[in-house]
Amino acid sequence: MHLVHTALLALAALPAALSFTPGFPYGSEKVRGVNLGGWLLLEPWITPSIFDNTGNDAIVDEWTFGQYQDYDTALGVLQNHWNTWITESDIAAIAAAGLNHIRIPIGYWAFEVGPGEPYIQGQLPYLQSAVQWASNYGLYVIVDLHGAPGSQNGYDNSGHRMPYPTWQSNQTNIQRTDDVIKTIASMFAGQENVVPIIAPLNEPAGYIGSSMMDPLQQYYLDSYGNIRYPYGTSQQSNTVEMIHDAFQPLSYWNGWETPPNFQGVMMDTHIYQVFSDADVAMTEQQHISAACQTQSTLSNFDLWLAVGEWSPAITDCATYLNGRGVGARYDGTYPGSTYIGSCSGWTGSASTFSSSYKTFLRQFWEAQVISYETADGWLMWTWKTEDADEWSYQAGLANGWIPQNPTDLQYPTICD
Repeated sequence: MHLVHTALLALAALPAALSFTPGFPYGSEKVRGVNLGGWLLLEPWITPSIFDNTGNDAIVDEWTFGQYQDYDTALGVLQNHWNTWITESDIAAIAAAGLNHIRIPIGYWAFEVGPGEPYIQGQLPYLQSAVQWASNYGLYVIVDLHGAPGSQNGYDNSGHRMPYPTWQSNQTNIQRTDDVIKTIASMFAGQENVVPIIAPLNEPAGYIGSSMMDPLQQYYLDSYGNIRYPYGTSQQSNTVEMIHDAFQPLSYWNGWETPPNFQGVMMDTHIYQVFSDADVAMTEQQHISAACQTQSTLSNFDLWLAVGEWSPAITDCATYLNGRGVGARYDGTYPGSTYIGSCSGWTGSASTFSSSYKTFLRQFWEAQVISYETADGWLMWTWKTEDADEWSYQAGLANGWIPQNPTDLQYPTICD
C-alpha cells in the first residue's frame, strides 16, 4: 500500500511537467530542414559579390561592412540583399522539397545597437515576413541568434571577425544578449506552432576553456528562463530552447538541462568535415565512413538532439569559406596548410562538377541524413550560395544530388 501511495503522489506531481507541448512533435517525427544562411547576417563566402563590390579588402564581415562604408551606400546594398536573397518563393520551394524546418540566423544588432557599433539595422521586418511565409507553407522556424555582442567565437559569421572572442569576458555583453533573447521570446510568444524553437547562441567557442564554458552555462540557464517565461508572469511557453554544444563532446553535456527539472530543451551539434587539414585530406570513402560513425554518439543522447548544421562539402575550397582574403587548406593557400589538390572542379558552379563527384555528393548527403536521423533530425547548411554549389541545398535539388523528397534514398544501406 505504501508503494502505491508513493506512486500516486508522484503522478500528482506530473501534470505540470507533462504540460510542455512543443509546436512540432520532436522525438517522434524527424526534423528535416535547411538554414537560410547569409541572409539577415552577411557571410562573405555565401555572397562574395557583396564584399568584392565594396572594393575594400578591409571589409571582411558585417561590422566592417558598416564601419568602412558610407551609411546610405551600405544600407542600400543590405536592403537590396534582404529583399532578394530569400523571398516567399524560396520558402515555397523549401516546403515543396519535403522539408519541415528552416533555421534563420540573425545578429543581435537587428534588435539593439550599442554606442560606437557600426552595424546597420533593418532586418526584423524580414524575419517577421519569413515567419509569415513559413506559416503559409506549413514550415517551422528556428530563430537562431548567430551573433552576440563582443562575438562569441570571433568568426565572421558572428558579425565581427576577431582573433579571440570577447562576449564571455564582459558581463554587459552577456546582459545585452539576455535582453535580445527576451525580445525574441516575447516577439514570438504563443506562436509555437510556427516558431517552435529559439536558439540563444550559435557556436560559442567552448574550446577556449572555462572562461567561455562557465559564463555560457549560466547563460543557457538564464536563456531557458527567458524562453520559458516570455509573458512576465508565471505562465509558461511551449517554446523549445535549442543550445549549441559549444564544440564539446556530447558526453560533456550528459545530464544538462534534463527532465524533470527542465522541459523542452534540445541540443544542437554541428558536423563538418572540411575545417582541419586531416578532414580535407580524407578520401571520399573516408568521408562517408566518418558520417556513418557519428551514429553511435548521436543515437543515445539524453536530450532531443539535432544536427543543426552540416554539408556535403568535402573541401574548404569555396571562396572566402575560411574568411575573406583567406585561402583554402585543400590547395595549400591557407596559412600553414599542405597542398592536397587543386580546388578546380570541387567548388563553384555545379556545371563544372564531374558526374562521379555529383554521385559522391548524393552518397555523402544520404549517409549524413541516415546518420543524423538516428538522432532527432537535421538542418543542412545552407539553402543557397552565389558560387559554391556543393554547399547549396537549392543547387543539390536542381542537379540531382539531393532528392526532391529527403526520404527518397538511392543508397539506403550506405552505412550498413
